[in-house]
Amino acid sequence: MPKPKILIVDDDANLRAGLKELFEQSDVAGTIFEAADGMEALTLDSRYLPDLILLDVGMPMMDGIEACSALKKRRNDLKIIMLTSHEDDRDIFAALAAGANGYCLKDADFNRLEAAVNAVICGDLWLDSSIAQKVLSALPTPKSKTNQRKAVYAELSDRETQVLHLIVDGFSNQQIAEKLEISKETVKTHVRHLMDKLAVSDRTQAAVKALRYGLVSSNEPHID
Repeated sequence: MPKPKILIVDDDANLRAGLKELFEQSDVAGTIFEAADGMEALTLDSRYLPDLILLDVGMPMMDGIEACSALKKRRNDLKIIMLTSHEDDRDIFAALAAGANGYCLKDADFNRLEAAVNAVICGDLWLDSSIAQKVLSALPTPKSKTNQRKAVYAELSDRETQVLHLIVDGFSNQQIAEKLEISKETVKTHVRHLMDKLAVSDRTQAAVKALRYGLVSSNEPHID
């Protein structure tokens, strides 16, 4: 499978250059393009047809949310991850309503951004855990939340619980394998089993459900 072409859109030239360098050193991306604002993003999208766009929320001329909406209307299959320095509720929900496939904080470790790109390219929705909690807080809370949490906990093995914590923290299967000192195939097996037990179809849904039912917390430390 060819590596995805990525367009980085941000009015901060230093941030664009830094991200481009990191992606060029990683195994995640193919060709990298840059744009300074939403208008230029529309032009370069037509010219290069990137597979994924990293889109800053706050930019001059055309902000990220407006650009996301315009880009999605032209190419609905285009993958877009919003980048932001702030966790503004209005921006989060506006971006998701505009069709964004992911929402990532700029101060996140690069490995989380790599995981976000991999997830979104594979068709998943990606939300940083703190963002996911804001989204979940707007949803009705199940009356039987405590009972459901106890039921799920009873089904998950200790290793599956560890893997679930790391999924919520944004780790890829390879990174989980290295952290837990097990094979990537074993991680895939644990992920498949815990998704079956949580009754979800992908990693993002597993993370969201884990946060919603209090199975894990985004404030908990990483597993060593």
